[in-house]
Amino acid sequence: MAFRFRRVHRLLKTDDFSSVFSLRQVRSNPFFQVYVRPNDLGHARVGLVVGKKVAKRANRRNYIKRSVREWFRLHQHELGSNDYVVRARLPFIRNNRHEAVEALASLFAKLLRCRAPSSS
Repeated sequence: MAFRFRRVHRLLKTDDFSSVFSLRQVRSNPFFQVYVRPNDLGHARVGLVVGKKVAKRANRRNYIKRSVREWFRLHQHELGSNDYVVRARLPFIRNNRHEAVEALASLFAKLLRCRAPSSS
């Protein structure tokens, strides 16, 4: 069985971020705020915002971004063709990473329930 790395499609341009922010469909919890907007690309993309107010040191900000990117890589096949911007609101480290990742997963689950077509 061959193991294949999946590529995480990322939002990189300011216009991409702005278009997601302008739609204003957002869900939040103490750890994260997630904005979503449909795209026509056939795959999900993610953009990350971790400000210096959340974590002053660059290595902490990078750890938060790596953790979110890894979760997204593992679950992007379930997320449809949407653009997501994940904004960190609280810092986390290895000790409470599991709690933060669970919070992120619950936010995405809420967004998917809201965006699912009704069966009626």
